[in-house]
Amino acid sequence: MGCCNRRCGLIAGAVFGAVVAILGGILIPVGKSVIEGTVEKEVVIEPGTQAYENWVSTGVSVYKQFWFLDVQNAQEVLQGGAIPVVVEKGPYTYRTRYLPKENITFNPNHTISFMLPQGAIFEPSMSVGTEDDKVTSLNLGVAGAYSLVPKPLHAVLENLIKASNSSLFQNRTVGEMLWGYYDPLLKDNIGLFSPYNGTYDGIYNVFDGKDDISKVGFIDRWRGESVLQFWGDKYCDMINGTDASSFPPFLDKKPLYFFSSDICRSVSAGFEQSMDLKGIEVYRYVLQPNTLASPTVNPDNQCFCRNEVITNNCTLAGVLDISSCQAGRPIYISLAHFLGGSQSLLENVKGLNPSEKHHGTYFDVEPTTGFTLRFAKRIQVNMMYGPSKVITVLKKVKEYTIFPLVWMNETASVDDATADMLKKELISRIEMLDIIQKALLGTGVAIFVLCLISYCVVRRNQSKIV
Repeated sequence: MGCCNRRCGLIAGAVFGAVVAILGGILIPVGKSVIEGTVEKEVVIEPGTQAYENWVSTGVSVYKQFWFLDVQNAQEVLQGGAIPVVVEKGPYTYRTRYLPKENITFNPNHTISFMLPQGAIFEPSMSVGTEDDKVTSLNLGVAGAYSLVPKPLHAVLENLIKASNSSLFQNRTVGEMLWGYYDPLLKDNIGLFSPYNGTYDGIYNVFDGKDDISKVGFIDRWRGESVLQFWGDKYCDMINGTDASSFPPFLDKKPLYFFSSDICRSVSAGFEQSMDLKGIEVYRYVLQPNTLASPTVNPDNQCFCRNEVITNNCTLAGVLDISSCQAGRPIYISLAHFLGGSQSLLENVKGLNPSEKHHGTYFDVEPTTGFTLRFAKRIQVNMMYGPSKVITVLKKVKEYTIFPLVWMNETASVDDATADMLKKELISRIEMLDIIQKALLGTGVAIFVLCLISYCVVRRNQSKIV
């Protein structure tokens, strides 16, 4: 009778262990489903969700740092055709994206329309000097006129340059270069980012994700159009992905796509590595190497080549001519210090030292929610000038030169309070559920195996007695 009770107890123990193990196994898909449901509910862009609060007004401080490329040998370039030598001067830091979205409208097709106001507040404590600091840089008026005025009219332009006492280079304050000044040649106010304060970055339509979470944050329209009007090509004019502030949840390390109005095109970023950010696992994404590759390397970029003469038959890598979305101004966008660009870019201007660590663009994204928790978007603004037999200040110029004016680093990182909230509301719950699942599964299997072995031992001993 005792042996029977012992065997029955072991069988019951094995059954109990199996039940516990099965419960742990069941919790895995059930828990995953619960987590996914909770996340999907919170990342939808609608009033009451965590995503909406952060979407309307950025909860963290976003800064733009500017480094000017200060010309050291302006007279030697003008008088002897020397290669320009530049020295980096900065950063001059501004707080941006501090204004909430305006005119938010929810549309029947599960999109949200809004306007994105632009503003910049100077941060002296994060800068090397004041906005009154002087820099020697390319004359924006002369470079702009050189590209806009046809060669047959360069004699007229020469007279205007002389009459306005303009030269190829100029000495201006940081504030003037960024936000504008009166140019005597063009007789107008010009600047690299003028106008800026009080303006808007177009009208956006983005998907709220309510009917399809895989499209949450995706841009449906920009400035009322579903495609761009800059490139005259179906591929180059596509608006892909989000604005990079967030992505759809449950990332799988595949490339992410986003649209940037700064460069007038969509680009992609590839997974590089997993990292720890304040106790939160994030996926780091970096720009794909072929983003600014020449069409000879990446044929998809053929439609971004606007001038075969300046780009050496579209073989030049590392720069993007965005004049078509800059009212014809000869603006070329690149990565900072021409990172990833052709060697000729570095040979035509001395003093640049590209580094992936200091000049690369990256996004650190929390993979479950798709929220971007840290980023550094680094872009360089350049203008072009070239040789001329008529214009005096350009007679010594030998080659078309894409000249670096300033590079900027737009950056932000999740603060401690937000990180703690995210860990408490999401990460800790996922980890706790994982611990419970593993504990139940492990304990159940251990009890089942132990009871099964013990049962076998008891049966064998009983058979020997019989």
